[in-house]
Amino acid sequence: MYIHILPPQLVNQIAAGEVIERPASIVKELLENCFDAQATQITIHIEQGGLRLIRVCDDGVGIEKDDLPLALSRHATSKISNLDDLEHVTSMGFRGEALASISSVAKLTLTSHCGNTSHGWSVCSDGAEQFFDIQPAPHPQGTTVEVCDLFYNTPARRKFLKSYKTEFSHIETIVKRMALSRFALGFTLFHQQKEVLKLTPALDLSQQEQRVASIFSSDFINNALHLDFEISGLTLSGWISVPTFSRSQTDMQFFYVNGRFVKDKSVSHAIKQAYSDVLFSGRHPIFVLYLTLNPEEVDVNAHPAKLEVRFRESRAVHDFVMSCVKRALANVRPTIPNYGELSAHSEIEFDTFQTSPRFQQSLNLSEPEIYQTLYSQSNESPPEHKKTFDTNPNLMVLGYAISHLHGIYILSETATGMVLVDTHAAHERITFERLKQQYANGKIATQSLLLPIKITVTEAEAELAENSEYFFQTVGFELNRIALETLLLRAQPALLQNSDGEQLVRDVLADLAEHEESYRIQTEYNEVLAKMACYGSVRAHRILTQEEMNALLRELEQTERGGQCNHGRPTWVALSTQDLDKFFLRGQ
Repeated sequence: MYIHILPPQLVNQIAAGEVIERPASIVKELLENCFDAQATQITIHIEQGGLRLIRVCDDGVGIEKDDLPLALSRHATSKISNLDDLEHVTSMGFRGEALASISSVAKLTLTSHCGNTSHGWSVCSDGAEQFFDIQPAPHPQGTTVEVCDLFYNTPARRKFLKSYKTEFSHIETIVKRMALSRFALGFTLFHQQKEVLKLTPALDLSQQEQRVASIFSSDFINNALHLDFEISGLTLSGWISVPTFSRSQTDMQFFYVNGRFVKDKSVSHAIKQAYSDVLFSGRHPIFVLYLTLNPEEVDVNAHPAKLEVRFRESRAVHDFVMSCVKRALANVRPTIPNYGELSAHSEIEFDTFQTSPRFQQSLNLSEPEIYQTLYSQSNESPPEHKKTFDTNPNLMVLGYAISHLHGIYILSETATGMVLVDTHAAHERITFERLKQQYANGKIATQSLLLPIKITVTEAEAELAENSEYFFQTVGFELNRIALETLLLRAQPALLQNSDGEQLVRDVLADLAEHEESYRIQTEYNEVLAKMACYGSVRAHRILTQEEMNALLRELEQTERGGQCNHGRPTWVALSTQDLDKFFLRGQ
């Protein structure tokens, strides 16, 4: 068999196989070109799920007449010119393959107008990269790419596509995903000549949240925390769902790096770890997060479709994302965003709460006197059967306990309505957070094994364990390498005496190999502490005194992650007076 050079169209078709999986892949590539062209408005027309027609129009800077043939040629781009440019890519597209690849599997027409002449110019291509016939064409400033009859010349690939409805669903998902990466741009999407989606530019936080709500749902924004952190050149912003608002799958998790949607295992692991002790097992959070960092610190050329990136300091990014999300979740405490409405979940207002007595696990407390502060500006004493809220309601966000319903729920009256608190769930979170703090402040007690355990591993794992010996010591393990492929476990944390030490060591080594760090031991600790908190908390049907109920409310107001118990269940819900009025049709 002789070696020969492949024809350009076949080369482009092979390249197309790497990036053009379905019509949605084409839409993604064309939208990225619009972003790089500094467009402010983008219109997408789709027919028959993208198989018959994909037309993307923008109002960007346009392409010069003489550059139109180059735009359709492989490895031709205006985004980079040398290897140094590849080290800090700031554009979305930079390989110069998209249009050439698309034209090799579809009929493509490129029309553009730079605004410096009376009309635009148009060119058609079949992927052969030769004999381009440039024709004048009426067109406003900007560019239109029209792709017709996808896979007409590669029928085998066309057979793998789904129904028109399914393919358009993928296109709609791509458009929404990319619309969340460019809030300043307007997007309009048509299918079968019907307007399906219209997004106006979102220039401030309120408008951005409206766009997120229109794509994800208003329920998400109403149950979301807004993040905005910046440390040492890393910035993380966006929205994450409160733990009680989750899904059974990961389909609503959007993460962007320097404006590019990506999927990264390290980041996913960081967010999962941040939610580890506040979310039900098998449930997944919803988030739209934006990580911004120096382009030199991230390699965007790690995947043909640019869906994966590589961080120069992967561990630093992992820890930054995890700590930011953890910090936001820790601040899910009771707060009153405004006097007229009490919300069960909202962003924390720091320094809102006053110091109150610590809640004792035995619940044997006398009547706290802090309620008197509510009447500091009133001449009358608070009634014995009921407290009013004449001054500073922020002192008692969860209100004053009225009754312990069925031995399970605390009914509390607030300045703006009422609150129901799950006694066991609330006390469980309070106890858990205290145990974690106490454990973090003390030295980890170890327990020697009666019979040391020999663990056979690979040579690479043994070397990793030897290099991580100090790490294992800090978390309570005595682990030594005694042979090329053998480890000896002599001691493990006393708190984890009932755990399988050998399996835990193997799991930790696997984590260290993949993520350069392991939180598995901390997770084990937290599971034990959570059980201790559950067993040591108020059991259902134990009737509490009014003093005990009020002490629990005050403590919950100051507890990190106080909005949900250790299993992800809500600890309290609120109804405003407006909500109560609606139930009884008052004012209607």
